Formats: sequence, structure tokens, C-alpha cells
Amino acid sequence: MKNRTTEQAQAASRAFASLTELIQGGRPLIYIQSPEESRIRQLLDLAAGSLFQSPIPVWTWSLTMGLCPPTSADGEPSPLGPRALLDFIAQHKSPALFQLKDFHEFIRNDSEVRRRLRDIYELCMDTGKFVVITSPIRVIPEEIDRQIAFVTLGAPDLPELIEFLRLESKDLVRKGFTIDRSETTLFAMARALQGLTLDEARHALRRALSGGAALNFDALPRLLEEKKLLVNKSGLVQYVADGTEIGHVSGLEYLKTWLQERRKLFMVRDSLAADIVPKGILVMGVSGCGKSLSVKAIASCFSLPLYRVDMIEVFSGRHGNPDAAFADACRTLEAMAPAVVWFDEIEMGLTGQTTGDASAYLGRIFAFFLTWMQEKARGLFVAATANRIDLLPAEMIRKGRFDELFFIDLPTEEERVDIFSIHLKKRGLDPGGLQIHRLRKITQGWTGAEIEQCVVSALTTVRLEDRDVTFDDLHRAALNVIPLSKTMREQVEHIRSWAYDRALRASPRETR
Repeated sequence: MKNRTTEQAQAASRAFASLTELIQGGRPLIYIQSPEESRIRQLLDLAAGSLFQSPIPVWTWSLTMGLCPPTSADGEPSPLGPRALLDFIAQHKSPALFQLKDFHEFIRNDSEVRRRLRDIYELCMDTGKFVVITSPIRVIPEEIDRQIAFVTLGAPDLPELIEFLRLESKDLVRKGFTIDRSETTLFAMARALQGLTLDEARHALRRALSGGAALNFDALPRLLEEKKLLVNKSGLVQYVADGTEIGHVSGLEYLKTWLQERRKLFMVRDSLAADIVPKGILVMGVSGCGKSLSVKAIASCFSLPLYRVDMIEVFSGRHGNPDAAFADACRTLEAMAPAVVWFDEIEMGLTGQTTGDASAYLGRIFAFFLTWMQEKARGLFVAATANRIDLLPAEMIRKGRFDELFFIDLPTEEERVDIFSIHLKKRGLDPGGLQIHRLRKITQGWTGAEIEQCVVSALTTVRLEDRDVTFDDLHRAALNVIPLSKTMREQVEHIRSWAYDRALRASPRETR
């Protein structure tokens, strides 16, 4: 075999690097788990043309098509069965790659095929012949486990997607589409497509071009729509399309400053040591004070898509064992990087399932989560929220799991006025003439959610009477609100006192 050229090495994808290691290691039997048969064939063609002293042929076999020669010029497909196919490979005189599609069924059910594969292992050793079994599932019986090199073909990485976009854009330009083929745009589009297979990426490009639109930097949100379909299909992870700007979140100056600073590091994460790359934050606080809104603003601040893990769905049983389902969700998220990952009410997801069989899985889920937080892809920023962080074990909240623990307290007087202004503007009203500053005292102890409902209640009243809203409408609506800080006084005070010297405040303390 020969070494690849410098240019090829620079453009090598993670998938091709894995295949190269196996071939150069002389492994005659290779099992690749992946549904992407055409992508595997492209990788085999690249290997056949670049890893040997001279290019070698690639044969393909399936139960429906038989054994297909490398090119149509080499003849017609031969309707060989599994055993006859292995005999053909054993008798083949020259180096070649053989792709066997869905051969796992014959490995599982036919002892003669398993025995012949062990023969093939010996006969093909150091001959330049390699048998590559491809299947969407893993089936390797114990008899041949030590002879077969197994690898899972993950989602395409950036180099592979960029090369894919270069080839696809040439084809689309020939078809008359307007494509921005600059390296900056190709890189941004590849980032948006990460987590998709090449076929899914191709569908995403066609979808983005529907209606005669151009494929450029402005098309990135349309590319993300295909990713949304893929993620939501799993049922375990939800794509959150909210778009909350960080400037639309009132107060939280300390949290905002921290995020703006870490955003700079996150943007250059590939050039930083792993321990410097921002991992994520744990946000706790009183219910209704803006934890979820803050997480949505983080995604906007980092210019990344936001995905939410549905822990209720994990424990539903519809996806098998909860621990396996949770691990699948985390692997899905790894493929979607870069992204912001949201674990909502994490204390309930990891410690609150105490009924039925769910409690039996909690230990494994918790252990997996701790390890995953340490080893996850550096392109994932985790934003977890909790109402009762005191329910979480110490291993979860120690330094190193999350970069910082923030506490969002009840809003200050100025923040409450700002929240009133935000919600009025959101509904097309000018807060300037409504004297909302006069509501500062009456709304003491309110959460942001309660302020929003006060605005909604006042607007409902005036819409029914078909007139404009006034300060008196807001004041009357406020008098009817009994805040959570009163109805759940003991619980709210417990949360605030616990966080007093254990967490970093998201906003400055209110001075009186």
C-alpha cells in the first residue's frame, strides 16, 4: 500500500481515517454498521484508489442484485448465493475490495457461512483482498467475533460534509441554481448540516432551494429544518425553534456578561485545550423567574440550534429501557454538534423518577450522564435548569461538570418594570404612557411569569370592552395576583437561602 498525498490527508474525514487504519492494519474482515450504503461505497472507492500501490477493483454483493463487478464493462451481475460468493472471494487471484450488503442475516442464521468466513480470514490475510460487510445493525456471532474488525460509521464530519457540498454545489450550479460556493459559506452550511447523513443533507439542500431560493448564508435556517425533522422523529430530543434574543431577557447582567465572554471561547473551541472550552451551565431559581427563557437566549447568543432532551419520554418505555434510551438521545446530540443542549428540570429527570421500574434505571442513567458530561463533544454546550438543585447529588454540581452554577432570583424593582415593558412591547403596545414604574411596589416578590400574566389579564379585559389599555387596567389586574412567593413562601425561601452562598447570582442583589 502507498501513503496518501498530503492534500488527501488534509481533507481526510474521520470515517475515511477509520477505514484507512483497518485496511493498513491488514484486517481482511471488516464489519461497518451504517444505513448509508452509498456513502460506504464512496469511501471504499476512495480507499481502493489511494491506499494501494495501484488502484484495485471494488466488487459489490447483495441478495437481490447478486455479485456486481466493479464496472459495467467488466460484465453482468452474477446471481451468487452467500456460500458461492465466499468461494468466489477465496478463489479471486488479485487484490480487491468486496462490499457485502446486509450479510448479517447469513452470519446469524447459517453456520456454514460462519465457518467459511473463518476460512476467508485465513485465505485473504496479506493478499490485498478485503471483505467489508455493511449493515444498519450489528450481528457478530461469538465464533467469528475475534476475526472481524467492527466499526460504526458515525455521521459525516466537517471535512466530509464540506467535500460533499463542493461536489453537490457543482451539480446544482449546472442545473441552474444560484449557489454561494465561497469557503466561508460552505463551512457555515456544513456546520448546519452536521448530524445528518449525506442523503439527508442532500434532501436538506433541495428543500432549502425549493421555491427558487438561492443557497447562501441566508439559507442556513432552511437547512436546519431538515435537522429538526430528523431530531423530532426520535421522540427523545426536541428541536426548539424559539429565537429569543439575549437582549429580550430582562436583567441577569452577570449571566449575560459571562455568556458573552464564553461565546468568544466557544467560537474558537477547536484551537483550545479541552479543559478551557466552555462545557455548560446549571441554572437554578424560583419557578417562573426566566430559567427556560435564559436557555433559549443562550442558543441565540451562541448562534446555535437548541435541542431539548425530553426526560418524560425517556422514562415512558416507548423506546426500550430508559438507560438505553437516554444513551441514544445523548449520541443523537453528539451527532448534532455544534448545538446547545437543554436538560429541563434536571433534578426531576435524574432523581425524581421513583415509582415503578424507573428507579432501577436511575443509577445507570446518572452514572452515564456524569461520564458523558466529561467526555462529550466539545461542540455541545449543555444548559441545564433546576427548581430544586438541593435534590441533586454533590457529584452533579461540583466544579468540572458544569462551568458555573447560576441562581436566578426574584426580579428586582427595576427588572420588574423592564419585564412589564418587554411584554407590552411584545404585544404591540407603547409602555411609555402607562406609568408602569408605579407598579414596582405592588409587584414586590413577583416572578417574570406572573408579570406576563398580569399584562395578559389586563389586555383580555380591554379587548372584551374594545378600548385601549390604561394604568388602571394593569393595576386592577395586579391586585388579583397572589404571587408564588406568598402561596409557596416556605419553599421559595428554602430555595433562595440554599443558593445564597452556593451559587453565582445571575443579577446584582437588590439594594434597599
